[in-house]
Amino acid sequence: MKKQNRRKVLTTALIMMVSALTFSCQDTTLEEAETTATVKKQQNFKKMTAAASSGLARRWAPIHYRDVDATGTYAEGGKSDYITAINYDNDWDGNNNWNNLPAYANSLAAHCYYSVVESNTHWFITYAFFSPRDWTDNPLLYQLDQHENDLEGVLMIVEKDGSAYGALKGAVTVSHSDFFSYVPSGSSYVSGLESVDGTLQMRDYNGELHPVTAQDSKGHSLKAWPQHDIDGDGIIYYPSASGVAQIPADNYDNYVEYKLVDIFESGGLWDQRFNTQLFSSPAGGFTGNDFKTGGANAPWAWNDGNDAIVQGGEFATDPAKLADNYFDGVGNFSRTYSDNKYNAAAGGIVTVYQNCNYTGYAIALPVGNYTLAQLKSYGVVNDDLSSVRLENGYKITLYQNDNFGGEAVVLTANNSCLGNFNDKASSVKISVL
Repeated sequence: MKKQNRRKVLTTALIMMVSALTFSCQDTTLEEAETTATVKKQQNFKKMTAAASSGLARRWAPIHYRDVDATGTYAEGGKSDYITAINYDNDWDGNNNWNNLPAYANSLAAHCYYSVVESNTHWFITYAFFSPRDWTDNPLLYQLDQHENDLEGVLMIVEKDGSAYGALKGAVTVSHSDFFSYVPSGSSYVSGLESVDGTLQMRDYNGELHPVTAQDSKGHSLKAWPQHDIDGDGIIYYPSASGVAQIPADNYDNYVEYKLVDIFESGGLWDQRFNTQLFSSPAGGFTGNDFKTGGANAPWAWNDGNDAIVQGGEFATDPAKLADNYFDGVGNFSRTYSDNKYNAAAGGIVTVYQNCNYTGYAIALPVGNYTLAQLKSYGVVNDDLSSVRLENGYKITLYQNDNFGGEAVVLTANNSCLGNFNDKASSVKISVL
């Protein structure tokens, strides 16, 4: 049983007795009232235009450090560490990117792929950097640690605060099959189910603060700078305000502009998911036949191998789930998407939490009835729920027993701790008020 406020428990118990064990529970603080009003207002937001999405992506695009190693059989004089377009060689064939690199080594124009997913309270911006080779200079590891095509990235979590571009609250980076989480100074976000791995540094660029990220050479693991940094030779990339894709002058170029490319543009990366020359399947695994077969994934297939709560691909396709579970202290946070081109069915109307104060695991549920078996299929443990968030205009009924039996509690607004019903729910119903 989690800790509770005794006075709140007694009050809740009295209300439950008077209302024959059902009640409508609502936090009545000024903060909760403002939260409800904010959510109601934000539910009226329209989907972003392509221009608005592009502007938002430019605003929070990272200043990006890329370490370069010019030595080794497959270094190509350092060019194997440059970022470029997936179709840098003028085709969308993932099986020739490794071998075509020498012919295009002097024309590796810098590109960064991005997508914007919008919820009622946040924007989630995924950025992805491509290199034709993931390589090593150790001959003993050529067949084990090298593969054709490499795509690593970062998710920026931006809270809508009434301004044009919101406030950056947190970031999660992709380092091969591991995710690392960071927060900028002043953010309310703290460690949730995953520990915060460090501070996201911000730097002025064209009069605005941008996050700073970095990748190492060869394998291109991506973390917040300076957890990776340039060691000797390396390139510093900056987001282009005019859509320019610049080519580094040499391995020491400290100002190269990269072009932002929308993953969802017509004929772009998302549309290419059915291209069997580029992907082994629409699920997002790249092809590649040099050394290891495949080895890299598109954002909708990125996966932290030891992260049980967030499934493969949800980094991009359900980023609110990732953020809500990775971080606590997220404040007003909706799991209902207003624009999600990866998966329109992702998210939910109600989010149930393992612990009081919206902490522990966070599971979003759409409208429907859920037996214990169905709750378990979503990751909810029996007798384990302690707080609930709801979108305006919906209600959740929690039942003590499976199959909607026993004592019941009706909630019509956010509840930060369930009082006498803490750790008691075994089935639930979610419906419109």
